[in-house]
Amino acid sequence: MSPENWTQITEFVLLGFPSSHILQILMFLGLMATYVTTATGNLLIIVLCWMDRRLHTQMYFFLRNLSFLELLLVSVVVPRMLVILVTGDQSISFAGCITQSYLYFLLGTTDFFLLAVMALDRYVAICRPLHYEVLMSGPVCSRLVLASWLAGFLWVLCPTILMASLPFCGPNGIDHFFCDSWPLLRLSCGDTHLLELVAFVLSTSVLLGSLALTSASYICILATVLRAPTAAERRKAFSTCTSHLTVVVIVYGSSIFLYIRLSEAQSMLLSKGVSVLSCILTPLLNPFIFTLRNDKVKQALREAVWPRPVA
Repeated sequence: MSPENWTQITEFVLLGFPSSHILQILMFLGLMATYVTTATGNLLIIVLCWMDRRLHTQMYFFLRNLSFLELLLVSVVVPRMLVILVTGDQSISFAGCITQSYLYFLLGTTDFFLLAVMALDRYVAICRPLHYEVLMSGPVCSRLVLASWLAGFLWVLCPTILMASLPFCGPNGIDHFFCDSWPLLRLSCGDTHLLELVAFVLSTSVLLGSLALTSASYICILATVLRAPTAAERRKAFSTCTSHLTVVVIVYGSSIFLYIRLSEAQSMLLSKGVSVLSCILTPLLNPFIFTLRNDKVKQALREAVWPRPVA
């Protein structure tokens, strides 16, 4: 079709939902339970880290911001899915689709930077403990979190502008349950080579760059922990990192699979499955990972649920 005959479509249709009515009901119930649990768990961590003075430290400041970020990430995707399953209307406007895609990648990119900052925090705490309060002071931590958000905002701005300027003249069915960029790109009737190159370079650099910083931090942490004189000291030092390291493995493992693509022949069903892990299950698991392995958070939670009687 020649450019002069292009007709810009005004809405897309999300096709990544089951056609069976029974499966839709089961999917709705599962998503609703997951979303309520995720929102409750992350809000609980935010409130506990805010209210309990024992959690007013740098590590829990970052944890509070991570929980807030995960809450926003799941809220960008799941509520829209629930509305589609209830109403049966799988359409989404062009502006709504571009906005959802931008917010999803903004939050995902910020997540990478914040996880790298949290790894840096653990490195300073374990490898340079005498300088920790100076190097990771309150203002420094606030600036690092702000820089993570700003970097995420700027990192995905250019690809989103390029995406919004592409012509879409039909078909308008997106084979996914949200406006992911790669299925959306396939629908454009214009030249997408520049955007694909920009997206690949930016996604690869943020993934591998933040992963390199995180990996370097943990290599130094491991070397320091192994030099500890007793096994008890080694366990104590590394116990503060295990929760964060678990989240790092889940987030980077799923994201590298999804967005560093070597072949377009990848199974779309498998990609959607990994997307569920990345944007739905990871925010769900985070509160449990950080509370079940953290004695201070568990103690604060117990005291919040069962307050000590006043003598």
